[in-house]
Amino acid sequence: MVGRVMALDLATQFSVLAVDRDLSRLEMLQGYDGITTRHADLADSRHIEQVIADCDLVIGAVPGYMGYRTLETVIRCGKNIVDISFFNEDPFTLHKLACEKGVIAIVDCGVAPGMGNIILGYYNQQIKINRFECYVGGLPLIRTWPFEYKAPFSPIDVLEEYTRPARLVENGALVIKPALSEPELLNFPGIGTLEAFNTDGLRSLLTTMNIPNMKEKTLRYPGHIEIMRIFRETGFFGTEKIDINGSAVRPLDVTTKLLFPLWKLAETEHEFTVMKIILTGTDKHGDCLVEYDMLDRYDEKTGISSMARTTGYTCTAAARLVLNGDYRNKGISPPERLGEDEKCFIKMLDDLAAHNIHYIKSK
Repeated sequence: MVGRVMALDLATQFSVLAVDRDLSRLEMLQGYDGITTRHADLADSRHIEQVIADCDLVIGAVPGYMGYRTLETVIRCGKNIVDISFFNEDPFTLHKLACEKGVIAIVDCGVAPGMGNIILGYYNQQIKINRFECYVGGLPLIRTWPFEYKAPFSPIDVLEEYTRPARLVENGALVIKPALSEPELLNFPGIGTLEAFNTDGLRSLLTTMNIPNMKEKTLRYPGHIEIMRIFRETGFFGTEKIDINGSAVRPLDVTTKLLFPLWKLAETEHEFTVMKIILTGTDKHGDCLVEYDMLDRYDEKTGISSMARTTGYTCTAAARLVLNGDYRNKGISPPERLGEDEKCFIKMLDDLAAHNIHYIKSK
């Protein structure tokens, strides 16, 4: 979903090679100027080495469980990369290797993590921040019983949001809380009331930012949290095999088999992405509050989903910064590093605005 959008966007300026193990995905890119396709299984690092041999920059858009290995392989090959794969491993363990190879490796460069980090990185240079809050979610426009949810990105990565403990910072200390915890209701103009819950979305900010209070929360329609908590507490997300009539089965595998067809967005189904960023702190004038809001919807003209737009165009904007020589920092760069460079920050916002994605500063 997102890879196709990024390939089409970059092909307006560059020669693009799109690689996938699924031929049907590659067929969607046939006939477009500037794009060639290649069939390969990227779970095999040797295939990655072969397909990127003649490339100047790689876009990493694989499922989270493949993300770290893919990133490591690309860096070992000495290729610059901008990555949107949401993997568990610590990308900074590859920082030394990336520096040795002279590689620029921008990770987590989607909508969230991604643009929230970029905004925080910019304002962390302008004011002394004491609180950062990010609320974000992608949802179908039409609410369908029982889940009132469709997965606008990899469903298996969605389930991680319901099981992976959430790391927050409170009063300067790292705090770990269960996923789906501390629900709160927020009202969004044009959307209505949504519920937010703790998720493990701070990632690199936990080590790069010395801010005493930070949290990220995911947004869903009210009632979704309780349904997912029932699933989780009953064991439907379990990864340890259980015996069912003599067969060893992981509960998660059964759950995904049942859920994912129900969570699949129809090809032209309308959905939206919403984000609110809240920063409080002090500057030379005293206390200050900064808020950014973003609401993006399915694009009927192009047939591109909002989540693909907001994720993909953030990544391609960062790729252009690297390809055009605007961003040159070697090693592992989380998105906040882009925001720390004012010129890069402005170009990112301008690039997104050119795609009709607007982060509006309300305060």
